[in-house]
Amino acid sequence: MASFVRSIRPVMPMFSRRLPSVVAKRNYADEMAFTFAAANQVFYDNVSVKQVDVPSFSGSFGILPKHVPTLAVLKPGVVTVYENDGGSKKIFVSSGTVTINDDSSVQVLAEEACLVEHLDVSAARDVLSKAQSELSSASTDQAKAEAAIAVEVGEALVKAAE
Repeated sequence: MASFVRSIRPVMPMFSRRLPSVVAKRNYADEMAFTFAAANQVFYDNVSVKQVDVPSFSGSFGILPKHVPTLAVLKPGVVTVYENDGGSKKIFVSSGTVTINDDSSVQVLAEEACLVEHLDVSAARDVLSKAQSELSSASTDQAKAEAAIAVEVGEALVKAAE
């Protein structure tokens, strides 16, 4: 180990001189500009919010101003938006993406989205039942994969509606 340290010691100054030029400075803001849109509706259009909680395949996580820049895929579930006036909105998403930029702006783009308060529990159960039926009768790999996705969305939809 000591011979390794002696062998790299002459090049270490080169790395330390380059380091400041490699590190980028982020322009974090104290507020978070938020946009949330789906194919059927724009829920928020570049407004300031306190916090957003999103479901992702890497685990649900909260977004606050000064969050590290991130790109994530949304899984079926509920996005909760905490507004500056103290209120909050819960919006069900089937899938989509969330982008957190270095200026603290956040964009959620959903394939399908609906306010949780507008969900119908019996209709959600029907969606799940139909998806489960399609999964059990699927004969090709593609049909099985599509039905499995529909079941995942249906389960999340029922959970959100209850």
